[in-house]
Amino acid sequence: MKNERDLGIITNCCSSPSQYVHSETDKHSNDRMDQLPIAIIGAGPIGLAAAAHLVDRGQNFILLEAGSGVGHHVLEWGHVRLFSPWQYNIDKVAKKLLKNSGWNEPPKDVLPIGKELVENYLEPLAKLPAIEKNLHLHSKVVSISKKGLDKMKNLAREESSFMIYVEQQGITKRIEARAVIDATGTWSQPNPVNADNIWTSEERKLNEQIYYGIPDIKGSHRERYEGKRVAVVGGGHSAINTILELSLLGDNVEISWIMRKKRVEDAHGGEEKDALKGRGELGSRIHQLVDGGFVKVLTPFTIRQLNSNENGIDLIGEYEGNEFTLSGIDEIITNTGSRPDFSFLREIRLSVDAATESVEALSPLIDPNLHSCGTVRPHGEEILRQPEKNFYIVGMKSYGRAPTFLMATGYEQIRSIVSYLSGDIEASKRVELELPETGVCSINLVSDTSNCCCN
Repeated sequence: MKNERDLGIITNCCSSPSQYVHSETDKHSNDRMDQLPIAIIGAGPIGLAAAAHLVDRGQNFILLEAGSGVGHHVLEWGHVRLFSPWQYNIDKVAKKLLKNSGWNEPPKDVLPIGKELVENYLEPLAKLPAIEKNLHLHSKVVSISKKGLDKMKNLAREESSFMIYVEQQGITKRIEARAVIDATGTWSQPNPVNADNIWTSEERKLNEQIYYGIPDIKGSHRERYEGKRVAVVGGGHSAINTILELSLLGDNVEISWIMRKKRVEDAHGGEEKDALKGRGELGSRIHQLVDGGFVKVLTPFTIRQLNSNENGIDLIGEYEGNEFTLSGIDEIITNTGSRPDFSFLREIRLSVDAATESVEALSPLIDPNLHSCGTVRPHGEEILRQPEKNFYIVGMKSYGRAPTFLMATGYEQIRSIVSYLSGDIEASKRVELELPETGVCSINLVSDTSNCCCN
């Protein structure tokens, strides 16, 4: 896969490139909008699904990825097994394109790890010639605006194209597009340890002793946690999976599990009653570890402050309604969810829910105060459209801070949006998604929200 192409020679990858790749002196004010590409930001599962659908619809597009390869963020939890089988992890149109190239589909009922999702699905998809020629790695989008307009200008706004500012090899390029699909996710924006969800200087200074995510205990992170006193913060499946990984070290690790839930039983989930076997097994395994005394549980414990001293890290806060300090911790592993990054969208008019930070019209369907994984309904272009015409936030980022995102639901979002952008309004309004009654969740992409079945 070509991953070092300069955006300055992006003319090799689309049908009419000279009309949308700009230097400071380029003047193309009379370009026809339908000759411009649709820009996809992020080459994870949802971004690549968008590329597949655009190929299938014969649409001009460009796919921008900040990382060194597709599925860059997925590989950061590549050792973790999903509890949704392959059946729900592959987009239907992507599968059609792959099968036409001779690709062998993985067994539908097998649960892949993240690395397998990338190697057996995302990478082969990205290598399809129709996608690969439009894919640009090491290409970080730093800002998006409307051509020649600031955020306050109304005149001819809907008729104006998007200008995407991309950094590659230290140089900023401008790309013009007729539509933008933001599939950047939330993985790179983890929530802090602090129970008030505030980043403090004390926490930032301890970044070398705090891991945000699920460490690879079987591999590269084993020595980091051997013989250590480790605090795992979070009450969802990410925290459970982290503890199960740490348990592989046996008596050579001391684990404190910190949650904000009222009872530890709330974290066990449906166990054997869960319609998704992999998810139910997680609950049963952690139940056994807790009952066996292998894990010290502190819940509800809300962390207010971190303090480092010669004996380790002090976690200071409130435990069971009283002031409390957990002292002498060597390492902290944080599984408290993530949040969207809107910093590069400051010049785009957005409709974002004040609480969930999701697409505003989507919030009533996914608010974890009201819904669980099993109650998230399929939704498409009409729900996801923004005040800025032809700009869409999709995938995990469309859910903001809500933890209930389903990969298969993201594929349905893409199907509807691409149908709309291709002029097939009827198809954009249809619902073409079937899920188990309990929904499908990835172990990693959940946060600590007590009312969600994903936790």
